[in-house]
Order: sequence, then C-alpha cells, then structure tokens
Amino acid sequence: MRHLITTDDLSVEEIEALFQDAESYLKAPPPKLLQNRLIITLFFENSTRTRSSFEIAAKKLGADVVHLDVAKSSTKKGETLYDTAANLNAMGPDAIIVRHAQSGTPYQISRHVNCAIFNAGDGAHAHPSQALLDLFTIRQHFGGDIEGKRIAIVGDIKNSRVANSNMRLLPRFGLKITLVAPPHFMPKTDFPTTTKLDDVLDEVDIIMSLRTQTERHAHPIYASLKDYASDYCITKERIGSRNILLLHPGPVHRNIDIDDAMLADPRCKVLEQVKNGVAVRMAALKKLILANG
Repeated sequence: MRHLITTDDLSVEEIEALFQDAESYLKAPPPKLLQNRLIITLFFENSTRTRSSFEIAAKKLGADVVHLDVAKSSTKKGETLYDTAANLNAMGPDAIIVRHAQSGTPYQISRHVNCAIFNAGDGAHAHPSQALLDLFTIRQHFGGDIEGKRIAIVGDIKNSRVANSNMRLLPRFGLKITLVAPPHFMPKTDFPTTTKLDDVLDEVDIIMSLRTQTERHAHPIYASLKDYASDYCITKERIGSRNILLLHPGPVHRNIDIDDAMLADPRCKVLEQVKNGVAVRMAALKKLILANG
C-alpha cells in the first residue's frame, strides 16, 4: 500500500513523473481517472488552502469527496484515533487525507487502513504536498534548471512542517539551503544558518518566507510581531532590484512575513504556488490511488 507521509515516500524519478503529469493538468482538463473513487478528508486542524486544494484536485479527477467534520465526529465523544481510522476504513475509501496537530498521526493511521493516506500536515513534522508544489514552482520559474540554486528559508523554521519537508526534499534536486531565523526559531541543523536576513540577499536566488506559528509557541516570544518584522519581513525596500523568486506557503501575515508592496510584486509567486498546488496534488492522488488498485 502506497502512502504520502513524507517526501521520502517518493523517489526522484517518481517526483519527476508527478511533475510531468502536473504540467499536463495545467495545460488541459484531465481525464476522469478517479471516477467512482472515494476520498475522505479528515482535518483535525484548520485549513483553507490545503483542504480546498486537495478537494478540488480530487473532484477534477472525477473522485467523490467526503469531508468528516471533526468538531462533530465521535473523536469529540472520546473515540480513539485508531477506532476512527478503523471505522472509516470499513467504509471502503480509496484514500484518506489527514491533517493533525500531533506529529506522526498520519503514519499511525496508515498502519490500520487499506487505502492510501495523504499527510496534509502533522504537527511540526511534515507537509509533503506543500514541499512538492514548492519544488514544482521553483522548477517552473527557472525552466527546470535548478541545480545549484540557492534558497533562504526565513522565519519560524523550528515550528514549521513546511520547512522540514523542504529541507528533506530540495537538496535531493540540487538546491542549496540557508536557514535564516532568530535563535529561538532556529532548529538544530547541519544546514548553514544566519540570524541576519540582509547578509544573504546578495547570495540567494530564492526566498521562502514562513508564517510565525504563534499557535505552536508555549509562551509569547515577541512583545509585538512588529519587532520580528523589523528584522525578517520581506519588504520591497529590502529586496530592491534583486532578481529573487519569493515564495510563501500561506497564510501570509501581511507586513509581518511579507509587505504589501512585495506581495504585489511579480517576483512574488504565492498565488502561482496555490494554482500549482492543485495540479501537483492531482498528480499525487492519481499516482497513489491507481497504484494501490
């Protein structure tokens, strides 16, 4: 049974094939390859982009999608996650898309079901489909020539599953990563690090800005996020005329992560990431569901 729990679940060759499919889906309506397939979305954390992106991707391929309202589900009545998974599995879905605040939950569910599990984000651990669409957007921007490109990942890296997944995936395709964050947002790592954003601006081809994940902080770190923004906000004044590709997984804290002017700048590809996300998730759903029979 194939799952997408981390980006390591796919080989480089499989990812290349996914991207070929995604490119074709951006150019023309796809065939209904998942007609009569059932996909369940199970989100224990809030989501706008990821849930809607997966659901739109599934429906474009002809699948039936059922969203389980966790707030009204039996997990709120004391049912264990294992029993929830077992009951959903008994209904015969072809895939379950899971988001949970606890790292490792999608993997645990995958051990108790007979369908593909797609990790839509688990704690600060992983968000594989986001990393895949980020890589796809980078390749698209540079015309496939990404070997040796340098990327700065900026912000609350320690608490970011997006950063974790990109740190696993991007080096497999030849990208060079530098982590930029204040000490309390910096994980233990073997990657080059700096606390000063301005020091890397002349060295990088890509900046990936991250949201400050206040919901994952045990206690307030900054008296005001404006203090953080003064050092790490991606502003048009700071970037100047540099030819830098700007990414962000969303949701963007305007004028904290990226300022209004830079969000409107053509170098910022946030909405392109959202568009590409549907196509990349279509390719992933098609591959794993059809591979599982």
